[in-house]
Amino acid sequence: MKSKRTLVLGASTKTDRYAYKAITMLVEKGHPVLAIGQRAGEVAGIKIHTKAIPVKSVDTITLYLNPMRQRDYYNYIIEAQPKRVIFNPGTENPEFYQLLELNNIKAEVACTLVLLSTNQY
Repeated sequence: MKSKRTLVLGASTKTDRYAYKAITMLVEKGHPVLAIGQRAGEVAGIKIHTKAIPVKSVDTITLYLNPMRQRDYYNYIIEAQPKRVIFNPGTENPEFYQLLELNNIKAEVACTLVLLSTNQY
């Protein structure tokens, strides 16, 4: 299986958060991970940045931000030109799906943890 460079938006160092679990599982499965969150920290050896970082050749951006907080990242995500953006439960955002599709980026409403654990990532 090919590894997919993934940006986790809404990363957290709180072990009960799905974003934390996603970073851990992505690393375990051998995917290179970048992470941006509100607070700096580290999860599974991955540094969490608190500001948008330059990203090149990222395959997937997985969202753990509510739709209101996603707005700040619309241009950033579109400029990163990922192959797909995963909208995890609670992040669904039809307005953003349309923007992504206009820019030839696949909007996928799914759960990163489920995709990883069922080898559909």
